Amino acid sequence: MFRIAKEFLRFIKHIYQNRSLLFTLAYDDFKSQYLGSYLGLVWAVLRPLIFIITVYFVFSVGFKRVETNGIPFILYLMGGYIPWFFFSEAVLGGMNSVISNSYLVKKVAFRVSILPIVKVSSTLFLHFIFLMIYFVILIAHGYYPNIYWLQLPFYLFLISILLIGTGWLLSPLRVFIKDMAQLIGVILQLGFWVTPIFWSIEKVPEKYMHLMRLNPMVYIIEGYRNTFLYKRWFWEEPMQAFYFLGITVFILLVGAITFKRLKPHFGDVL
Repeated sequence: MFRIAKEFLRFIKHIYQNRSLLFTLAYDDFKSQYLGSYLGLVWAVLRPLIFIITVYFVFSVGFKRVETNGIPFILYLMGGYIPWFFFSEAVLGGMNSVISNSYLVKKVAFRVSILPIVKVSSTLFLHFIFLMIYFVILIAHGYYPNIYWLQLPFYLFLISILLIGTGWLLSPLRVFIKDMAQLIGVILQLGFWVTPIFWSIEKVPEKYMHLMRLNPMVYIIEGYRNTFLYKRWFWEEPMQAFYFLGITVFILLVGAITFKRLKPHFGDVL
């Protein structure tokens, strides 16, 4: 355990010493995805916004059955979908981070384990854009900045740690298992519907609530809504935090071990 902690601290030190390189790689990745054409970034923002608008009209105008405790449905929906979109995009990008940067993998001096972190950082740029849009819509509905908004970095840090662990776990598996992309795509699609993005978690019977807590994104989404809509502090729900931290630490450790064990064999496959 001491050796693992020492190695992890060494890795953190490496990240800090190479923060400029990390930022450059993340920006280049973002630019290559969204700024490669005239409307690249516009389409990146427009696609999820169209989905949000569609779901808004279906459930607020069509069904009219979503209970949000008096919160405007568009704010409730965006409070759930924005962190989910960040999560799903970063998971898919992190999974492909090794195979899409094979030229870096083959460089002896390059530390391959930062590639999933690069992808998370790249996706974070787009997430900030969505947050800016969300802030404008919140203010337009009378939800002005307050002290609870200061806990946003806390939830951003937690979801980033979760995504780094997920990237370390999935990216090496993606190198050796070609069907991993299809499998994760199906899991994310299923996860979208079982996560309270456009429906309320209060509808879940209490006896099934512990199963819902096994989905770490439930804690993140509820955290975003607590921050912007319900004015609750993160320490007010200690049991949910315990579930999330336990699952996240487990994923992080398993991901780090998996990446370390499979990394020496990347060059044989790529």
